[in-house]
Amino acid sequence: MRRLVSLAAALALACAFPLATQAMGDEDIAALQVALKARGLYGGSVDGSVSAATVAAVRRFQVRKGLRADGVVGPRTRRALRRTPLGRRILRAGTTGWDVASLQFLVAWHGFPSGKLDGSFGADTDAALRKFQRWAGVHVDGRAGAATLAALRSAPPRSPIPLAAPCGPAATEDFGPRGNRFHAGIDYPLPAGAPVLAAGAGRVVHAGPLAGGWGNVVVIDHGGGVRTSYAHLSATRVRIGQRVLRGAPIALAGASGRASGSHLHFEVRVRGAAVDPRTALA
Repeated sequence: MRRLVSLAAALALACAFPLATQAMGDEDIAALQVALKARGLYGGSVDGSVSAATVAAVRRFQVRKGLRADGVVGPRTRRALRRTPLGRRILRAGTTGWDVASLQFLVAWHGFPSGKLDGSFGADTDAALRKFQRWAGVHVDGRAGAATLAALRSAPPRSPIPLAAPCGPAATEDFGPRGNRFHAGIDYPLPAGAPVLAAGAGRVVHAGPLAGGWGNVVVIDHGGGVRTSYAHLSATRVRIGQRVLRGAPIALAGASGRASGSHLHFEVRVRGAAVDPRTALA
């Protein structure tokens, strides 16, 4: 169980919300964090973990509502938060609420982030859900019904092949929640001009600028639906169609696109779904 402010709070929250068994955290806790963040009471990441910051935010909410400030999300606190558990209704474009935030969290962890985790089912959430449905082989209708939710409650996808790190330094930003958004890769702190290496053998399918703030990007197809992406590069050293070996230099690090400083953003995708690169790295 994750670190809490007290054992009593941990046990009470465990009763109110089942604890996650996966690193991705619990979608109901994530929805709680979204609800608290919307009220200006929680400043942490929407990560689905029962943290000290989450419990403190619950207490602040309880004080505001005149409830017993024990940090426990019991029946009265749930009613005040207007909690609607995921699965109670079919979600579609235009719906809002607690359950939509849970849905956004699950879709992001299954490889299709939809922008802000805010409990509002807009165009971005609709597009992300349809991509997931197509990926999972369920009916593509942009509605989160029983079949879609069953697929989302399976384990997030992992890389089916081993890969090497694309550079020497350790990553400083991991895959997963970042504030109320989702980071679909991992970041390495590389100085401008540092070499970037191919994580595995494959064929280059993109080398150059890529829309969306990514700057210069190299994408390598490794077969079996697995592709790796290397973004914010200062320069590329390969061409489309070129075959590369694992560990081959393919680019130079930089800060092209929307980047606050020089670094490498590295992604692994399986049939289009972003997966945690650490599931592949040795």
